[in-house]
Parts: sequence; structure tokens; C-alpha cells
Amino acid sequence: MKSLAIKRRHPAAVLALILVALVATGGLFAITNTMTEAKSAEQSAAQIIEGKRLFLEGCSSCHGINLQGTENGPTLIGVGAAAVDFQVATGRMPLATYSAQAPSKEVIYTEEEIAALAAYVASLSPGPAIPSAADLDFSDADLGEGGELFRANCSQCHQAAGRGGALNDGRYAPDLMPATSQEIYEAMLTGPQNMPVFSDATLSVEDKQGIIAYIDYLKNSEDPGGWALGRFGPVTEGLFLWIGGMLLAVACAIWIGAKVR
Repeated sequence: MKSLAIKRRHPAAVLALILVALVATGGLFAITNTMTEAKSAEQSAAQIIEGKRLFLEGCSSCHGINLQGTENGPTLIGVGAAAVDFQVATGRMPLATYSAQAPSKEVIYTEEEIAALAAYVASLSPGPAIPSAADLDFSDADLGEGGELFRANCSQCHQAAGRGGALNDGRYAPDLMPATSQEIYEAMLTGPQNMPVFSDATLSVEDKQGIIAYIDYLKNSEDPGGWALGRFGPVTEGLFLWIGGMLLAVACAIWIGAKVR
């Protein structure tokens, strides 16, 4: 039998193959990443241009061409994308008529237009950014801590059950039940109208998530005691009992009168 010669690869061949694979992978990643960044930058620039057009057409008459504000509207310098998103996405802006407080109403801009307006304002002056999906994830939030923070910082205006309440001079704290998690987070970040600003230095991201989790709990909790009566507290409950007692007293008086006759 003929002996078969076994060819062995040079030890450096494997190393060379790995190096070639790494260089090819790195080059492909660099090209893809560069193309993605260029496309993202192009989309961002186009979004800002569209936002500028929308701003000049619909917002500049009150807030000024350069966000400096006018006698009809406050400055937008430093408000950031979060404030624009909150005000426009809830229909509070544009404001149709002057009033003590801008009410939430039907939204007239699309989501893409709102994002463009927010991007344009943020490009001129930095401020709080729109919260990310991670910021709005309250699945692991501490519900008990969130309740404590809500009662300490929010219930004085929005009422213990988050149903809103009256303030002075025709102003009011809105009902939180229809509000989305993003709207609540942006309101804490930007302090719209009468609300104070709760920056991350005042309330951390985890604190905000806890408050949102507690508001979500209030939205979905049941009323085992009977009628909720709007959850407005003892005043509403007392009024209901007083009216019910008066009606019962009138009914008894009528019944007694009929018996006497």
C-alpha cells in the first residue's frame, strides 16, 4: 500500500483567515453605519425644514419668527421638543381664542407634522427631549412609591383620584384619566401652564415611572364600595346623600299626608 502524504496547513493560515473575516466584517459594518447615519441626517434635516414651514405658517404669529415670543404668546426658547409635542399633540395649541387656560381639544396636526414642529423648535434652542420608550416603560415601577409621590406632589391640584380640580382665576388642573403615559411624562418634564416643572433633578426617571404606574392603577381600579360618583371625594358623596335624604323626606311627607286624608 502506498502511504498517503498528509498535507498540513500552516499555523498562520487560520490566523490570516480570521483577520480577513474581521476586516471584511468591520468594513461592511462601517459602510452600513455610514449609510444609515447619512440617511438619518438627511431625514432629520428634511424634518426640520418641514417643521420650519409649519411653524412660520401657523405658530410664528404668536410666538415670533425666531421663537422670541410676542404680546400674544410666550417665548419658545428653551422649551424643547417635549413641550411642543405635549401642547400640540393634546390640541392645546394652536390656541383658537385667549382664555385663562388652554383647553385640550381636537388635534389638527398629524403625528408627522407634530414631530417636525418639535424637531424644528429643538434645533433652534435645546430643551427637554421627547421621552423614549424606555422612559415610558413603567412595568417594573414601584406602585407604592408612585402613590406616595403622587399624593405628595400631584394630588393637591389633580385631586387624590386624579380627576382634576379647580384652581384660581378660572384655571384648573385637568383630569388625568384620558391622558396617555407620554403626555403625563412630558407634563412633568415641561410644567405646562400652572403646573410646576419636575425635572430629573427633582423627580428621577424612576420616580416619574412610579407616578405614571399609580395613575394607570387609578384608571383601571374597580369600585368595590358601590358607585364611584366620579371619585371626587366627600363633597360629592355628601351632596348625593343630602339630595337623596331630601327626596326621601319629601316622599315620606307625601305618603303621610295621603294617609291622613
